[in-house]
Amino acid sequence: MSSSTTPFPDRIELAGEGLVLRDWTESDLGAMPELFDHPDIAYWTPIASPFDAAAARARLERARRLRAEGTAVLLAITVDGGAPLGEVMLRRAPEGTELGYAVGPAHRGQGLAARAVRVMAAYARDRLGAERVILELEAENASSVGVAVAAGFALLDVPLITGEEKGRAYALQTWGRELS
Repeated sequence: MSSSTTPFPDRIELAGEGLVLRDWTESDLGAMPELFDHPDIAYWTPIASPFDAAAARARLERARRLRAEGTAVLLAITVDGGAPLGEVMLRRAPEGTELGYAVGPAHRGQGLAARAVRVMAAYARDRLGAERVILELEAENASSVGVAVAAGFALLDVPLITGEEKGRAYALQTWGRELS
């Protein structure tokens, strides 16, 4: 983290759009495998698979390390500050302020990801001074494209980001949302 980058606070809780986005805690470790050990999440995201108790512990430790480094914030998506239903991420990257999300299979179809992305975008604008946030997603991931559209993002005319992860090639589109 550069000295000109605003550090992330030790604790973050954001409320809006009928959600409370909060820090992951030790008490969430038991719920995390049910949220993240799913073929869709394994396929479309870099989240570990299989996702078991050890992966949950590693994810919590990673979230804390990234926060301390000033690189990223990973927050649990909840409706009331209680049980986690998914995760929303904000990452500082050379290409901009990137957001990401994953919602547990039992909690999909409620607009949680789009709402969480909008709340996190407002945080990026209000607390970090971001002028734009981006999403990087695969065009074939119809659910994520739907989230991008519902959260007010537009496909940007920039080159695809290509690579390989978990033994499969990917090509990510960049979607952006101007913050004003």
